[in-house]
Amino acid sequence: MTHRPDLLRLIATVFIAVTCVVVGDTAGKLLTGGGVDPFIVAWSRFFVGALILLPFSGLSRQELPALLNRRVLLRAALITCGICCILTALRTEPIANVFGAFFVGPVVSYILAILFLGERPSAQRSLLLGLGFAGVMLVVKPGFGSSLGMGFALAAGTFYGAYLVMTRTLAGAFRPRFLLISQLLIGTIALTPFGLQSDFPAPDAPLLLLLLVSALGSAVGNYLLVMASRKAEASLIAPLVYSQLISATGIGIVVFGDWPDLVSLAGLVLIAVSGLGSLLVHQRATVAARPG
Repeated sequence: MTHRPDLLRLIATVFIAVTCVVVGDTAGKLLTGGGVDPFIVAWSRFFVGALILLPFSGLSRQELPALLNRRVLLRAALITCGICCILTALRTEPIANVFGAFFVGPVVSYILAILFLGERPSAQRSLLLGLGFAGVMLVVKPGFGSSLGMGFALAAGTFYGAYLVMTRTLAGAFRPRFLLISQLLIGTIALTPFGLQSDFPAPDAPLLLLLLVSALGSAVGNYLLVMASRKAEASLIAPLVYSQLISATGIGIVVFGDWPDLVSLAGLVLIAVSGLGSLLVHQRATVAARPG
């Protein structure tokens, strides 16, 4: 049961978390737009995140062999590919549009959960996800006005949707903090060869600051999301993540002057309505399930 003060606190926590992620991706866009290879930005994000969170992860010697578990490796590979794709997309595309396309992830997760986990979502949730997918298509504009960058954004959302399903399959077998630190450590190792092959520009204070903000924004945001997930069901957290569109649109306008065109704005509104509708459906289901 989620009481109103707890719900408001949860909404605030999730909004701060997703805003931190957007701030990290904004720094990533500034870096990649300035010529820094997306693999370097992605590697620094995993590496700094691992350094920060390792002391709080509770990782024990007995858990180290689990880092080589095939499902753990696959989950980490999915989020690693997703982050590399979204940073590549941000190199050329407006940040709000990238996040709009990225929200194909819940649709992918929904389909995979039905196929492989045997889930049977309600008709209302199916309708709302369909509405969100229509919004994604308006943002992406497939076949007319679409670009390679938006293709990478869609790929990022696809990887993320598969990552969410893998997280569900592992949730009962591993601690949440282990799953978080495992993806950071595995991502760091996996991206190191790519980072070493990339041309790294001469380090200066602005470059190092942006790398730090990119890494810290992502690390703090994901840590807050993990903490929020400990206090609420995933079905409640998921629609709240759609508030990321508010941060992405606002920051895109302020930092880059990227105003969405009317079609993209309509798509972003549909995605936001889908997320809000999912939240209301969840709350109604919770109230209906209360005894008495």
